[in-house]
Amino acid sequence: MEISKTYSPKEIEDKWYAYWEKNKFFKSTPNKDKEPYTIVIPPPNVTGVLHMGHMLNNTIQDVLIRKARMQGKEACWVPGTDHASIATEAKVVAMLKEQGINKADLTRDEFLKYCWEWTEKYGGIILKQLRKLGASCDWDRTRFTMEENLYDAVIDVFVDLHQKGDIYRGYRMVNWDPQAKTTVSDEEVITKEMPSKLVHIKYIGDDAEVIIATTRPETIMADSAICVHPEDERYKNLIGKKVRIPLINREITIIADEYVEMEFGTGCLKVTPAHDQNDFALGEKHKLEVIDILTDDGKLNEKAQILVGEDRFIARKKIIKMLEESGNLVKVEEYKSNVGTSERTGAVIEPKISLQWFLKMERVSKPAHENVMNDTIQLIPPKFKNTYNHWMENVRDWCISRQLWWGHRIPAYYLADGTYIVAKSLEAAVEIANSQQGKNVTAADFTQDEDVLDTWFSSWLWPISVFDGFKDPNNPDINYYYPTNDLVTAPEILFFWVARMIIAGYEYKGTFPFKNVYLTGIVRDKQGRKMSKSLGNSPDPLDLIDKFGADGVRTGMLFSSPAGNDLPYDEKLVEQGRNFSNKMWNAFRLVKGWNVASTPLSHQIDSAQGTLSHQSNTPAGGWGAAWFRSKLNVAIAEALDHYDKFRMSDALLVTYNLIWNDFCSQYLEMIKPAYVDGQSLPIDQETYDATLGFFEELMRLVHPWTPFISEEIWQNIQERAENESICIQEFPKGGEVDTKILADFEILFELVSWVRNTRQSKQMSPKEALPLSINTQDATKYAHLEDLMKKMANLSEITFVSTSVKGMSLVIKGDEFGIDLGENLDVAAEIENLKKELEYTQGFKKSVEAKLANERFVANAAPELVQREKDKLADADAKIKAIEESLQKLA
Repeated sequence: MEISKTYSPKEIEDKWYAYWEKNKFFKSTPNKDKEPYTIVIPPPNVTGVLHMGHMLNNTIQDVLIRKARMQGKEACWVPGTDHASIATEAKVVAMLKEQGINKADLTRDEFLKYCWEWTEKYGGIILKQLRKLGASCDWDRTRFTMEENLYDAVIDVFVDLHQKGDIYRGYRMVNWDPQAKTTVSDEEVITKEMPSKLVHIKYIGDDAEVIIATTRPETIMADSAICVHPEDERYKNLIGKKVRIPLINREITIIADEYVEMEFGTGCLKVTPAHDQNDFALGEKHKLEVIDILTDDGKLNEKAQILVGEDRFIARKKIIKMLEESGNLVKVEEYKSNVGTSERTGAVIEPKISLQWFLKMERVSKPAHENVMNDTIQLIPPKFKNTYNHWMENVRDWCISRQLWWGHRIPAYYLADGTYIVAKSLEAAVEIANSQQGKNVTAADFTQDEDVLDTWFSSWLWPISVFDGFKDPNNPDINYYYPTNDLVTAPEILFFWVARMIIAGYEYKGTFPFKNVYLTGIVRDKQGRKMSKSLGNSPDPLDLIDKFGADGVRTGMLFSSPAGNDLPYDEKLVEQGRNFSNKMWNAFRLVKGWNVASTPLSHQIDSAQGTLSHQSNTPAGGWGAAWFRSKLNVAIAEALDHYDKFRMSDALLVTYNLIWNDFCSQYLEMIKPAYVDGQSLPIDQETYDATLGFFEELMRLVHPWTPFISEEIWQNIQERAENESICIQEFPKGGEVDTKILADFEILFELVSWVRNTRQSKQMSPKEALPLSINTQDATKYAHLEDLMKKMANLSEITFVSTSVKGMSLVIKGDEFGIDLGENLDVAAEIENLKKELEYTQGFKKSVEAKLANERFVANAAPELVQREKDKLADADAKIKAIEESLQKLA
């Protein structure tokens, strides 16, 4: 099979992904003879497109699932999308607006029809893009949170929790998004520091006058009281007296409460129960009137009495001017305040009293709290346990209703008298009313709740609902695949998705939904900013794949992405990933381009030119292959250990260094055929077969990271059957390690590197062979390395001596190696270099001696560490002796 000169990712990636899908290599069904390994995808928004965070998250998931599949597990990666109530509705509303259609002019059903059309048009985009990345999901299992079975699961859970008394309806202070005109959860409020103004306002009464400081002067018309600290000497005599609200002259009372901080501002607090969470609690305590002066879209209503219909921020500016004109403005200070904004729309959140549905969290959250803190469920990295613990210890009831149309409609049915029945369907509500409550009603007497449920109220059921665990609680899929194994997601949704899934798991399956939670970092630009379209600092992932190949992007994203730490993105990383693919491809082309000898290589060389016998290849089973076998086994063991500890970047780097440095730069250099008269000699069959065997094993090791090029190389190593793929081959297990040969080859590599650097420093041609002498007590220990020394360092001869070596020298493990540079040696310069090296080595020796003289170190350090320091001392002594002898000879 002809191997193309350059690696072309685009055509190779499309070819192999189509092959994988055609042969259903990613399809999973319950198999009692295999251990299940399950991942459920964090469902991206149905209207979304692939971004850098998705790239990082899904690459990690794919690495885990591919490795598990190769380890013989029944690997199942369930894909799917989330209906994303707020985001999708906003997009549909914007689309309709462009067409001149106002949502308010549509019926609910008409609007939902547009939502479904939008979903069908755009909903599959991100899943198709994930295929470009190489994601090996079981696409036959693709789920959507609004599909029938998953919709029914949400309704069933709502009804169940309501029957248990955990879901209730009531007036509470909520986070209101005036742009989306809906509540949002605490976790969807992003706090930002914004420039503001601290406005000092004078409130005057018949026998009292106070000054308050506020950043929200537009809400003074909703004030119910002025509050001071009971121990504040400035205001004790004013408690119980009245003052008038400026501009509207409504009287309010001055009350006292220890909640007020005497040192903040003027020590007087305006109490606005309808528009501040803390003021609401204060109002309840003192039974104050609640006056809501804002409309759902953030404009002043009739209760404000002034500036009715004005936007809250325009009203703020106008009121400051009106206060100045009325004489009630004392001063305005520049101020920075923390302002809550909507994660979905960016609008400034308005605290609002609203009638909403809530889920009590105290009972249901206990198992989820306990089983993360006791490590039944592992958070990776564990530093996030502190964050999780703080959230769960201070958990608040979950506001689960949203004032939207797109989503799971709340199954509450109201009668004209305001009573309601929670039931799975309208028919069930009629049945309950008539049979259990003694009413005589029909379906026409009921009106269903207009609100839908928070999107997270569907995705918290995801690990169960994707396997139809609510529709059929004992079906083969849920019994086999649940609980799942690993979840890969972002820390910012640790509470309002991960924690809630754990809650649902214990509530409905009696156990955890996953064993490990791998929390990725945030992908940031070089300036440390989170990548986003609005900032224009995020590359298009598909453009990156087109430019660098999917394998290049996958490895580039993970070269420096430890769990829980942010990833500082640099295009050089994906360029390095592409170079890695090219390195493997070129190495494979090199090996496949060699001629293979039918007779042992030593005969070929001897008959061609006996003087070149030192350039012979290491035979299969010989020292080069034996060294790499041990090196490979060490790397496999290290990689597996990193995988087990979820050190994904470390697992990749071990694999990368093994292939780039040990295999391509060292091993292939050892075994590549020699050139004679411009012709490459053949390589012996055994070495060639061993090398292809290594290549096959390396491709299996790297496959989870670089699925496309590893498949292409693996398929080209030898002819494969039609339905064969590397993705279902066995993941390497490793084996025995010969530590002696690894140590011996470290000497070889240090020597070769030194000879090459010496040539370079003396500006000598790398083709000029040099003689090497070795001063050692035991020449036999280098017998197996001599040919490789000659070949890799280009040595003309090796002689063993019992006295100091000639020329420049190097001490390794107590033995002295010397190369005679003859006329190329600058004696004066060499004496100067040797003196510097002697001074450095003497200083190094002193530092080692000091360490060994430290009784605490010797007593407490591991024996191998102490021995390592003793070896360093012995090497330093030998090196000092060799340098001193060299100086004597040059003097």
